[in-house]
Amino acid sequence: MTRSEKADLLLQIAQERILVKDGPYGSMIQSYKLDEDGFRGGRSFNHDQKGDNDLLNVTRPEIVGEICDAYLAAGADIVATNTFNANAISLSDYGIQTMAREINIAAAQITREHADRWTAKDPAKPRFVVGALGPTNKTLSVSPNVNDPGYRAVSFDEVKAIYREQIDGLLEGGVDFVLVETVFDTLNAKAALVAADEAAEALGEELPVMVSMTLTDLAGRNLSGQTVEAFWHSIRHVRPLTMGLNCSFGATELQPYVADMNGRVDSLVCVYPNAGLPNDMGAYDEPPELTAKLVRKWAEAGWINVVGGCCGTTPAHIKAIADAVRDLPPRQKPSLIPALRLSGMEAASFF
Repeated sequence: MTRSEKADLLLQIAQERILVKDGPYGSMIQSYKLDEDGFRGGRSFNHDQKGDNDLLNVTRPEIVGEICDAYLAAGADIVATNTFNANAISLSDYGIQTMAREINIAAAQITREHADRWTAKDPAKPRFVVGALGPTNKTLSVSPNVNDPGYRAVSFDEVKAIYREQIDGLLEGGVDFVLVETVFDTLNAKAALVAADEAAEALGEELPVMVSMTLTDLAGRNLSGQTVEAFWHSIRHVRPLTMGLNCSFGATELQPYVADMNGRVDSLVCVYPNAGLPNDMGAYDEPPELTAKLVRKWAEAGWINVVGGCCGTTPAHIKAIADAVRDLPPRQKPSLIPALRLSGMEAASFF
């Protein structure tokens, strides 16, 4: 089945029920309490690797596989690769930027293997694999030097190139779609989307994408200052499979923005909140039952097509969410009135 056919299948299923996305790898990996040797997995490196979660795709694939399998067992229809920081910019913090492609190929292969195994067990519930692209630790829209507002640590072409390398690896490993997630900088996301388009063109096929924005404050804007609607206007032209929100807040804080997207976004809506807000120690205390109860309210209101978990959520959260939305109908995509839709910090529509 081609990637376009996989996208058609997902859209068909989304007309019938709410799909469930998986949860994060980071907090799950922390539960293994790995030391430096645990991350290295017997390999030699010139820099410390403790905390390099993406490296585990290569050095400890059994751990990544166990986590992926746990989310699939919990009921996830869509599983993402463990590649949030698997790009040359972020991996340079660990001195392994040259391993980006290798890590992405391995991550995609692990996730593909486990997803296909679960699909084979129950062909009526096909599982989809998305290649996760995080925002990197650089920003194209904001200067990191307060004394030089025009300065940028990286260029658009450099960010596009590192995303292209990552996407090529994910595609070689067998992902169905690409997920540009936790978007704090719209220009970074655009670099990723251009890279995805170029990667698809090189293969002579279409590459379906999913896009997920993150809010940096309760004013409802990302770091580069855009509202949710303005961001949607900025990326709507790529016709993403899903548009949505993740990270930043728990379901309570995200609720008004999820509601606002409902009538403005004419793609599927995908939201995966944190397990509430972090406590004083940076941990997440919200139990699965509460997260599921809050998310169910979104489903009852008809606001979501895909739902999952972000920081602090576990397979138990994903199972509770899957159980909570199982009997509820999916959101119906609106038919928007034709208009000229523009965006700066705010959205502007001219009918």
